[in-house]
Amino acid sequence: MTDPEPDPELLELWAKVFGFARGGQTAELAAYVDAGIPANLTNDRGDTLVMLAAYHGHAGTVTALIERGADPNRINDRGQSPLAGAVFKAEPEVVRALLEGGADPEAGQPSALETARVFGNAAMLTILEP
Repeated sequence: MTDPEPDPELLELWAKVFGFARGGQTAELAAYVDAGIPANLTNDRGDTLVMLAAYHGHAGTVTALIERGADPNRINDRGQSPLAGAVFKAEPEVVRALLEGGADPEAGQPSALETARVFGNAAMLTILEP
């Protein structure tokens, strides 16, 4: 027995919501989460809304999602954490927002700490190692 195909309208909704996370459209995304979209919704690669917002540099969106129950330590299918993604992209405000929301600098593979060390990013290490 094969799994039924997802409803095209549902796929369109999810694409819109993931677009809000990538684009930093905090108010729109928060409204959808407040209306029932899971704060830990993942795409086909295991990226959460927090991961996408973090990777694209949207600290306010990250904070809004965490405030609504999103897990700042949820690892994607490649073993990456949102914090490691923000460190890789050198997004200090996002890193701070994730840390304030409970992100673990040692979560994932490579971890945020390992990522900062590999890329020699002293500024990120300063934030991660208070």
